[in-house]
Amino acid sequence: MRALVTGVAGFIGSSLAEMLIARDNEVVGVDCFTDYYHRSIKEDNLSRLLSKSRFHFTELNLLNCNVTDLLKGVTHVFHLAAQAGVRRSWGQDFSICTSLNINATQALLDACVHQPIERFVYASSSSVYGNQVDLPMGEDALPRPVSPYGVTKLAGEQLCLLYHLNHNIPAVALRYFTVYGPRQRPDMAFHRFLKAAIQRKPVHLYGDGQQTRDFTFVDDIVTATIAAATAGIPGRVYNVGGGSHVSMNQVIELIATITGSSLEVNRDAIQSGDMRDTYADITLARSDLGFGPTVALPDGLRAQHEWLSRHSEISS
Repeated sequence: MRALVTGVAGFIGSSLAEMLIARDNEVVGVDCFTDYYHRSIKEDNLSRLLSKSRFHFTELNLLNCNVTDLLKGVTHVFHLAAQAGVRRSWGQDFSICTSLNINATQALLDACVHQPIERFVYASSSSVYGNQVDLPMGEDALPRPVSPYGVTKLAGEQLCLLYHLNHNIPAVALRYFTVYGPRQRPDMAFHRFLKAAIQRKPVHLYGDGQQTRDFTFVDDIVTATIAAATAGIPGRVYNVGGGSHVSMNQVIELIATITGSSLEVNRDAIQSGDMRDTYADITLARSDLGFGPTVALPDGLRAQHEWLSRHSEISS
């Protein structure tokens, strides 16, 4: 496999590239280093990859390059590049989301029309579902996103579908459910909570803490993503969840146990666009991809805590 990984300097992208190379694949990695968080964090994500002979990195924006040249010799595309963040997708920042999440996806898909790629794997999000879906969430539920970010990820899915239907692009979309683990973005809850525990500082929790999430360890996400590149059925969407349907209050208690530090919690108002609950039905991913989560939440949190304890100097 010669894989193109977009967003390769990110949390999931760098982890994916490392696993692909560990399995003797070649990776062409691209990233435009958006300023959503500090560049030095992304550079650290890349540091282990840059010495690998089967890894080729270019800094570029998909909207300002010759994407056709980028695809030469590529057999599989993993499109993870996006402007992340539910809470920052409102107002003027929405134009950044539409540019990086929709326009860039369309440009990449369009460049694939005349390329003999074997699979196009698109990283979507549980944010597409919204709050009016029964739990566990099935892929056939009507998506009603409650954030601009969710709208852009759903638009990306629809672009994948229409390019599959009209141009036979072998596109597969994966709806990731709250990914955590080493290298997690500094704005995400587990990173913030664990760092606060390490530094003996208060944590900020939005809402009453009874909201629930299906937390998925990054290695499980990466395993499912690679499986989708060979076993995913073009035109389909798959949920990828970790099976840990717990409340944020339970997470706070678990982090206190793991770190040995009781957390002082400052409760803030719920934020616009935050979903109340998520929980993935992964029946389809089990059937088609052979996917099942392997890392339990306590074990994954311990791994992230250990990593963050060693990398506190680049974690903010």
